[in-house]
Amino acid sequence: MLSLDTLRTTMRELGGLNAILYFAARALNHCSRHCALYKYYLVAQPVSATARLSGERGKSVTVRQLERGDAALKQMDRPATTLERRFAQQSICLGAFKDAQLVGYIWLHFSAYPEDEVRCCFKPEPATDTAWDFDIYIDPKYRLGYTFPRLWDEADARLRSRRVRWTMSRISAFNPASLTSHARLGIKSIGSATYLIFFRWQLMFTTLRPYIHFSLTRSSHP
Repeated sequence: MLSLDTLRTTMRELGGLNAILYFAARALNHCSRHCALYKYYLVAQPVSATARLSGERGKSVTVRQLERGDAALKQMDRPATTLERRFAQQSICLGAFKDAQLVGYIWLHFSAYPEDEVRCCFKPEPATDTAWDFDIYIDPKYRLGYTFPRLWDEADARLRSRRVRWTMSRISAFNPASLTSHARLGIKSIGSATYLIFFRWQLMFTTLRPYIHFSLTRSSHP
């Protein structure tokens, strides 16, 4: 049973409509692991021309690219099959380390990205100027420090080397903390997409083309 304080807090953080969708998503997930509801905000973030951190700030955090088979991948809470699929589709992963401990990471993709949470393929355009970033994680103990901007400084450097001007992504409408942290990076809203999954069926509503899509099989996706 949800308390009145929980309801009020959720409504304040997410807004009325998103709060309703959030509680509906929780109810669906409780009923069956084959049913789900997701809402994403689709955003574009400019690639910074200069580093966010200057001087010695953030120097205690080191960032490097993780390759297939890297021992640090075992510190991620992600299935091995998911990681293998990402490397196979040529996504790259940057890991942030503090005293040899993996404390954060970000994945970058440079072509159409097949989403692994819902049935959808995101295609940033124009292809020569854009990339897709996903699965950004910072250990809770380091979210108030320099890890997040340090990781993004390295990501921006990699993106600039490829002449990428914008990186695009989807952010859960049910995650206000992520929306707030990304807002500091200058994101611009492109639209939103909502997915209702009922066993093998999926219904999508989005503010972008194709606007509505109904999928009867796992091989069908917008």
